[in-house]
Amino acid sequence: MTDTLVPVFAALGDETRWSILAALGEGDASASALAGRLPVTRQAIAKHLAVLQEVGLVEPVRVGREVRFRVVGATLDATARRLEALGAEWDARLAAIRQIAESL
Repeated sequence: MTDTLVPVFAALGDETRWSILAALGEGDASASALAGRLPVTRQAIAKHLAVLQEVGLVEPVRVGREVRFRVVGATLDATARRLEALGAEWDARLAAIRQIAESL
């Protein structure tokens, strides 16, 4: 499980990549369009998009001669489900500790 989460969180740990992902949440966009909206060069945007694509958070979509990127919701959903499961495990552990402490 962590072997798939770590690369995703590493990608999301960069503020620029997070901003790109948030911008793509509003709709598909090309690297040039994203560079127009964010204080980053188109070349830097392209590199960040490559990282996000590598971990499965975005995918390229060809529209005519332009390549736009879109968020892969399934990857975000799977990540959220894994985090929720991890949280549930911790809740169960804490409940067991609480029960032991209260029985003393």
